Amino acid sequence: MATNLYNTMYNPDVLSCIANLSNDEVFTPPEVANAMLDLLPQELFSDPNTTFLDPACKSGVFLREIAKRLLKGLEPLYPDLQERTDHIFKHQLYGIAITELTSHLSRRSLYCSKFANGRYSVSQFDTIDGNVRFKRINHTWGKTTYDIKGKPHTSCVFCGANKEQYDRGLQLETHAYEMIHTTKPEEILNMKFDVIISNPPYQLSDGGNGASATPIYHLFIQQAKKLSPRFLSMIVPSRWFAGGKGLDSFRKEMIEDTRIRVLHDFLNASDCFGTGVEIKGGVCYFLWDRDNCGKCLVATHDSSGIISKQERYMKIGDNDVFVRRNEAISILDKVASHGESSFSKLVSARRPFGLATSVVGNKTRREGDAVLFQRGGESFYPIKQLERNVDWVNKYKIFISKAYNAGDDYPHQIINKPVFGDKGTCCTETYIVIGPFDDEIITKNVISYINTKFFRFFVSLKKISQDATQRVYGFVPMQDFSKPWTDEELYKKYGLTEEEIAFIDSMIKPMDLGGDE
Repeated sequence: MATNLYNTMYNPDVLSCIANLSNDEVFTPPEVANAMLDLLPQELFSDPNTTFLDPACKSGVFLREIAKRLLKGLEPLYPDLQERTDHIFKHQLYGIAITELTSHLSRRSLYCSKFANGRYSVSQFDTIDGNVRFKRINHTWGKTTYDIKGKPHTSCVFCGANKEQYDRGLQLETHAYEMIHTTKPEEILNMKFDVIISNPPYQLSDGGNGASATPIYHLFIQQAKKLSPRFLSMIVPSRWFAGGKGLDSFRKEMIEDTRIRVLHDFLNASDCFGTGVEIKGGVCYFLWDRDNCGKCLVATHDSSGIISKQERYMKIGDNDVFVRRNEAISILDKVASHGESSFSKLVSARRPFGLATSVVGNKTRREGDAVLFQRGGESFYPIKQLERNVDWVNKYKIFISKAYNAGDDYPHQIINKPVFGDKGTCCTETYIVIGPFDDEIITKNVISYINTKFFRFFVSLKKISQDATQRVYGFVPMQDFSKPWTDEELYKKYGLTEEEIAFIDSMIKPMDLGGDE
């Protein structure tokens, strides 16, 4: 019965059709699964003892594509198709489904039947699950805390899911994924695996403001490493390159791990998953090789294909982020050789005056008020009610939007245009502050620097999402602000080549000096 499924390609392939049904739990197209499998030593598919695990099965595409390769690779050892099929499915392929529905879908993809012991299964098992299991898991709720308004908040100690949203009855999925809801993942199947490969769920709502969500994909990678497979490959959002929201320690772990030998980075997720899938910051997949350390082959992709490829270490010097563009390395080195301090010292933390985005000022100015820069325009706010940095009000400063997004296509503006802040001004959390300064001319010279492509290029190396907090200015070198700056002066100062300048031009577009967005 295996012949029809594994020797004949459906057209269209049902797994291609469902690959783009969700942005939260993105299904993997077969061509992407095969690109990831191509990274592995191909002799694995001719070895009857190689074991494979997908710890987050959705469509079953990884196990299905592995089965195709094994059916071909093991033919000399098992000439009989049914014997070969039984050996592969019963002794080499294993999966842990993320929901009951995806367990049925995965078994249907792999065994041609949602029941592994059903009459239509290409290999007969004694159980319904076969080697693709689903076990309903409940979240483990931690201690309840209360916000400033007295609203209770309780999260899962394993994944950070919000109790209010995920403490559900039996009729709904809990989304408590088995692989990441245990301190001992090795006890789930009590097996050693040669290869762990997956496209795990990316995030869960954490009950914060708006559509706030906690990333969870890194937990699958960390749990998989605990199983010590020979090879590990997963496809996940690229946002971890810059850290943030629970990803800082994971980022450090990844960029310092010289067992990551290959990394394919897609600047736009739709170039990997197909049109219609939007994941801010793009996606990447990697190959982790337990027994071999060394440089990582970094390949960057856009809609035209691979645009650069370079073998290099993921961690460069003392840098705390992964620099995703190979072409940027030489530029970074030239600037670093000058030993200048970081511009980030001039950039404020969030809520520079202690005012949340939701704060609304007065429409008319009263004595003791400062001009308040807020989302949607300007108003007035009592200086004595500011929570911090009151002494900044009567100094010159620069306001820049804390978040800015103009899509994933390049060239890109990277940050919103800087706004001159005169004496007597403050702002809500919508903005961060650069400064303050005692001199108006110096302030305007700093603005000239911010407007350069050079400045925003260095911001782009750390800014991988819409957030533009103090951290993203870490690579920007400090300048002498007794004079204004142009790109031409900066390129000459740091000795950039024509190729390096052309690369910056391809990444950064001129600053739009029109109205705020």
